[in-house]
Amino acid sequence: MSIYVVQPGNNIDEIALNYGVPVIQIIEDNQLVYPYELAVGQALLIRDGDITGSGREIISNGYAYPFISRWVLEQTLPYLSDLSVFSYGFTSEGELLSPLLDEQWMIFMAAQYGTRAILTLTPLGADGRFDNRLISAVVRNPQAQEKLLNELLAVMEEKWYRGLDIDFEYVLEEDRDYFTEFVRICTQVMHEYGYTVSVALAPKSSAEQPGLLYAGKDYRTLGEAADSVLLMTYEWGYKYGPPMAVAPLNKVRQVVEYAVTEILPSKISLGIPNYGYDWPLPFIQNQTVAKTIGNIEAVRIAIHYGAEIQFDEIARSPFFHYFDEIGVEHEVWFEDVRSLQGKFDLIDEFFLRGPGYWQIMQLFRVNWLLLAERFRVKK
Repeated sequence: MSIYVVQPGNNIDEIALNYGVPVIQIIEDNQLVYPYELAVGQALLIRDGDITGSGREIISNGYAYPFISRWVLEQTLPYLSDLSVFSYGFTSEGELLSPLLDEQWMIFMAAQYGTRAILTLTPLGADGRFDNRLISAVVRNPQAQEKLLNELLAVMEEKWYRGLDIDFEYVLEEDRDYFTEFVRICTQVMHEYGYTVSVALAPKSSAEQPGLLYAGKDYRTLGEAADSVLLMTYEWGYKYGPPMAVAPLNKVRQVVEYAVTEILPSKISLGIPNYGYDWPLPFIQNQTVAKTIGNIEAVRIAIHYGAEIQFDEIARSPFFHYFDEIGVEHEVWFEDVRSLQGKFDLIDEFFLRGPGYWQIMQLFRVNWLLLAERFRVKK
């Protein structure tokens, strides 16, 4: 595989001729839209043969809501070891709350592709909102834990889930040890029934990193308690923050370098975002809100407004600016095949478990093609 960065004056026929590959292959692989316009600075994945999958075996995971397109899920499942269904919640008494939409069809489809369905548990209350008070209520209450575990086991057996993912964010510092013990108990109980347990970790770069996202997560003890962990290495650039890369590689590397000192690399999944953000400028704190966009959508925006895509060599991420119809300037950061290659390099360098995608609701085909070329996905 090759990566070609579009230059001024390029067209798809010329690029295909230079590489000696069919035009339709470049179009389909890169999800180009008729009349197949290109943006200057756009990165294209060029395949000059069959995918070899000659690298080491990895475990890949992707999160999805039950309203995912059946076509998108079908296109994605061949590249996933695990499918994490988002999300079950619970009450302060430990009563399990199901997703609003039935997810059984996702589990059946995953099984057809040899992909394990994973039940994702988050502190979603009956009102559908995240509430870290629910975390405190359950991890400090053995009776609530027992009820929650019994209901989890019943659902997992009934619906053919193969594992549990504990995605608790904003764990209070005073609940840290209680949370670790909760994960340990979950793992012990789930193992008795043949299930695995994973836990999501905020992206820490040191043991004593302050902040609500970080203080309640002890990397070492959680890494010991669970079968695997997901480093949530994204959202540096986020909806309510200033414009920047969603997952800058220099920041991601810092998290990985710390994580492998606390947790076995073979247990660590690297979080990868499958989206970008479009910020109106100027950025005003507590006022500006970015729009979440897909990676293919980002390129379409650049083409529509005639913007040239730049590439930040430190963050290893693409970005561009444009002015909309009413003269407002925008800044866009997203992922492309170059930024993904950098993240795959980290997985290889540190011998990590594999990638974990938040989220797979939109198809980004070059990601999966590059993944299949670089690694062998365990099924």
